[in-house]
Amino acid sequence: MLRWLQSPASDTQITHGQRMWLYVFACIAMILLVLPTLIVIPMSFSDSQYLEFPPETWSTRWYAHYFGSPEWMQATATSLKAALLTMLVATPIGVVAAYGLHASRIGFVRVAFVLLITPMMVPVVLIAIGAFYAYVKLNLLYTLTGLVLAHTVLALPLVLIVTGSALKGYDMNQEMAARSLGAPRWKAFLTVTLPQIRFAVVTSALLSFLTSFDEVVIAMFISGGDNPTLTRNMFNALRDQIDPTIASISTIMIVITSLMMIFAQIFGRGASDK
Repeated sequence: MLRWLQSPASDTQITHGQRMWLYVFACIAMILLVLPTLIVIPMSFSDSQYLEFPPETWSTRWYAHYFGSPEWMQATATSLKAALLTMLVATPIGVVAAYGLHASRIGFVRVAFVLLITPMMVPVVLIAIGAFYAYVKLNLLYTLTGLVLAHTVLALPLVLIVTGSALKGYDMNQEMAARSLGAPRWKAFLTVTLPQIRFAVVTSALLSFLTSFDEVVIAMFISGGDNPTLTRNMFNALRDQIDPTIASISTIMIVITSLMMIFAQIFGRGASDK
């Protein structure tokens, strides 16, 4: 242990002992952020009619209620479909936009970048209000198409930033070499550039999926009818009554999100080792 504390932590020869305060602070921050989330897991196995921690009686009652409820299943299907479609729409558009901004030498590139990431800077409730009034006129309210379009607006900035960061560390001379040998630009991008930024693309797709799947503010305005989202129903259940089913749904969402993040890290490690 003493040898590890005296070993260098970086190329600047700062030792792990000198960084101990940073490690302690990081551990405290992680505990404060993760612990409230983990508390939901034992609460989901309670047999009580109310949210209870720690549970007095353990049961899978609320998981059975969730999987046996047509209302919850319909909302889950809507959220999954919206998230998958948002991922399929936002990822290619964002990747192409990031590539165009990176390769372009036009003077207003920075202005275009700022405009594309504007949804990150504007309060989500304003986007929701604007989408609501626009969808009323376009007959897109309470439709899956409208939900996907609104979620794509939120996901695009994330795809643009993640992919753009990857492209900044990529040597464009490799693509230029392929183009100089006769490859069209689109083919050079697909065969040379894209494989080398695939980890960023996969991460962008994952973030797009999670952005749509976890979004609630816009869903409260434009989803409903035959297309309610899971988060909308969860919010309504918390507002109208404290339904322990929410704890079981939250646990399932935590597991799905964690597995997706683990998959992305494994994929990225495999990509970096090649």
